[in-house]
Amino acid sequence: MTVDNLGHWTYNGKRDDIPEDFFGFIYVITNTVTGKKYIGKKQAQKVAKLPPLKGKSRRRHVIKETDWKTYTSSSDKVNHDLIEYGKDKFIFEIVRFCNSKSELAYYEAKLQFDNDVLLHEDKFYNGIINLRLGKIKKS
Repeated sequence: MTVDNLGHWTYNGKRDDIPEDFFGFIYVITNTVTGKKYIGKKQAQKVAKLPPLKGKSRRRHVIKETDWKTYTSSSDKVNHDLIEYGKDKFIFEIVRFCNSKSELAYYEAKLQFDNDVLLHEDKFYNGIINLRLGKIKKS
């Protein structure tokens, strides 16, 4: 997957820092009217399972790109405010690229805990830190 276009996402790092085949990214969405933020993660790749070829028994696995370029948020509160204030009143920023699902989960939770998102209801949309961690796989 080559990244020529980040959709509505911005990235403040160098263009050379973007990995060729990143699995996903950690993001911060900021409402410029209220100042509230949302910290989340988004997979850029998914594994599609196709039926086996004729005469074979194993399913085929194909890596496909997700809707990450147009994705807004899984948060109902953020999506409600996107409608209320308009998409132009939000900043969609990628803060870190990740190479695996476990790396995504780890860095999302780390950023959420570092910012105390559950303690500052007036500053963050986040209402839960959903956590299931394992060892981070080396790429």
